[in-house]
Amino acid sequence: MISTSDFKNGLNILVDGEPYQITWFQNHKPGKGGAVMRVKLRHLRKGGTIERTFKSGEKFESLSVTRQKKQFLYKEGENFNFMDMNTYEQISVSPQIIGDLVNFLKENLEVDAIYLENELIGIDMPAIIEMTITEAEPGIKGDSVSNMTKMAKLETGADIRVPLFIKEGDKIKVDTRTGEYVERV
Repeated sequence: MISTSDFKNGLNILVDGEPYQITWFQNHKPGKGGAVMRVKLRHLRKGGTIERTFKSGEKFESLSVTRQKKQFLYKEGENFNFMDMNTYEQISVSPQIIGDLVNFLKENLEVDAIYLENELIGIDMPAIIEMTITEAEPGIKGDSVSNMTKMAKLETGADIRVPLFIKEGDKIKVDTRTGEYVERV
């Protein structure tokens, strides 16, 4: 059992029967009454964030979250197939578990599969990955004061905003957390 005094960022706990991860916390002592702990929690299965307040000394059950290295192999129908890097066992994962990261999945990419007590709850990708531009409209420079961007299509089919000088066939670095252009390789 975990007490509110043991809270730290990244700790996984069970709140009202649901799995959450602590993303922010603050010990708050009002003028009268006992101290309370204000907490921001991210739901481990659904991904949403909530804010809660707990009385000081309240107890919670801790959860074990593990990570396993997987390699993305191919997409079959709606599902995505991954191979375990240790056992070479293949698993099929629905797009709901992967979320918006499906836009950046390319063959042979190594990812971390996140398991909550032997149940796959998500995929974690490297923060920055290299992608190739397959389609880019020509950049037309006009009278501009700020940085100009245009739409381009990545090798995975995802659309991204890039600077005007990027052209078809260029390799770029993309931030998978925000889906934004980082730099040209």
